Amino acid sequence: MDLPLIYHPDYVVPLPAQHRFPMPKFRQLYELLLKDIACPSQFFLPETPTQQSIELVHTCQYVQAYSQGTLDAKAHRRIGLPWSPALVKRTNIAVGGTILSAKLALKYGLACNTAGGTHHAFPSYGSGYCIFNDLAIASRVIQRLNLARKILIVDLDVHQGDGTAFIFQNDESVFTFSMHCEVNFPSTKQVSDLDIPLPVGMEDEDYLQTLANHLTDVLTTFKPDLVLYDAGVDTHISDRLGKLALTDTGIFRREMQVLSTCIAERYPVACVIGGGYADDLNSLVYLHSLLHRAASQIYRQYSL
Repeated sequence: MDLPLIYHPDYVVPLPAQHRFPMPKFRQLYELLLKDIACPSQFFLPETPTQQSIELVHTCQYVQAYSQGTLDAKAHRRIGLPWSPALVKRTNIAVGGTILSAKLALKYGLACNTAGGTHHAFPSYGSGYCIFNDLAIASRVIQRLNLARKILIVDLDVHQGDGTAFIFQNDESVFTFSMHCEVNFPSTKQVSDLDIPLPVGMEDEDYLQTLANHLTDVLTTFKPDLVLYDAGVDTHISDRLGKLALTDTGIFRREMQVLSTCIAERYPVACVIGGGYADDLNSLVYLHSLLHRAASQIYRQYSL
């Protein structure tokens, strides 16, 4: 068995030209992985989750209003993406991809979604390009199925995982760890179990050392049954929304550090790609592929 990867053609939806959210990156990431590190048999096709699964996190009113296209204009502006039936389908399938990644990680030790990381979605509204919180939904589904009890969410997107932190703020079974730029979106931060705010312009070595100072302690103290890893690449120096200064090498080292630290101690990891907003689409896709390249290397190294 090779490293399990998750992709669905519906991850890609057309958006108006004025929207700079790079939906084509999902298809290009899939094609790049096939070209460089993966074969078709490694890819699993996620299913659409049930409405009941989504409502383990989100209110029935919000789920129905978004799915039917009846949210008001203010709610759509907060999300930042134009509504369409295709986007509804894509949103649901991406959640299904993270659920499937979690199940496969528990079975094989490590699995990667080629989408996911919608950590700004709150129970009753979406925000910051995030509609349904796939990390939270996957956590609740896995717990409901009794596949895992204690779940650690490691969020290294450059933006705080505020929706995720809010959802689990009073839940000791899910530990939220967010390492993010201190002055970036969202302007109002929520309280994670562990927040590490980072200064503008932080570079590779300081970033990796900061991560090393905290990740092992969290694992040792919390002892999760499953780790969900949000590997946002908006920490990169070229990202137009980022404000940190990691290089390509720094991001690859980060992925290797997170995965090797967890897998060496036999904590299964399900990965999502998180945010990335570089203007050069090819460069952005390559940065997202670094997670999968590192995961493939770790998967072989530890003979999972």
